[in-house]
Amino acid sequence: MKPAPFVYHRARDAVGATRLLSELGDESKVIAGGQSLVAMMNFRLARPRHLVDVGGLKELDHLRTGPDGALHIGALTTHHTVECASDERLGSGFAVLRAAMEWVGHLPIRTRGTVGGSIAHADATAEWCLLAVALDAEMVALGPRGERRIPAADFFQGYYTTALDPDELLVEVVFPGPAPYAALTEFAERRGDFAIVSTVVALDLRDGAVHGGRVALGGVAPLPVRSPEAEAVLARGGPAGPELFTACAEAAAAAADPPGDGGGDSAYRTALIRELVRRACEEAVSR
Repeated sequence: MKPAPFVYHRARDAVGATRLLSELGDESKVIAGGQSLVAMMNFRLARPRHLVDVGGLKELDHLRTGPDGALHIGALTTHHTVECASDERLGSGFAVLRAAMEWVGHLPIRTRGTVGGSIAHADATAEWCLLAVALDAEMVALGPRGERRIPAADFFQGYYTTALDPDELLVEVVFPGPAPYAALTEFAERRGDFAIVSTVVALDLRDGAVHGGRVALGGVAPLPVRSPEAEAVLARGGPAGPELFTACAEAAAAAADPPGDGGGDSAYRTALIRELVRRACEEAVSR
């Protein structure tokens, strides 16, 4: 199929892009890599009357560590850039981001798709959305009223829905602190397909013992979510091993109430949560 008619606009800078969005109103959409939006337009699931192309804005393509140790990723940084980033460039403690990129589609998708595009699209199973929630990232949005920072916990609001205003542009994603003992696991029917269930675990690991951690789940709700029940098990602490990790996984599965669809019913997804959380705990320790 072909998309419905639209008017194409090419932004010259980020401020100009927000002006365009403000002038064009709710029927405009931002496009960069286009890996998700173009497919939705071809199936006429999305019918924007205006497309604002920000793909050429070099100011939004960066990957750097700030003086406070936070990792700043420009919205137009591609998945492949993160996948190939050196330890020096990525910064200490962010290897989980690089490792997670192998789960993002296939190589051609990773070389065109962008970090900001994935997060703004807000697919509940997308790797970047899940990582942002698990690692307490902040989204930097630019609009006519200036810049604002939105915590990941407030950014994702439902199916493909975010806290971005129609005239705002996502310009940067900031991961505030390292997560040296973290891992992402997921399951899809074929490598590169959308995940049925995905998980991220980030452990507070010291001297072979767990002193807390974060657990996030994707594919179990309209948006990526944390599992406070699983995190409570980790907060009680204990040796990093099968007993603790099994209890954590069981808590995450017991508290979840995932929906059923063509990818699997609720019981199937619950079983995946149990297995994937346990695996993520083990992989996080191995880092």
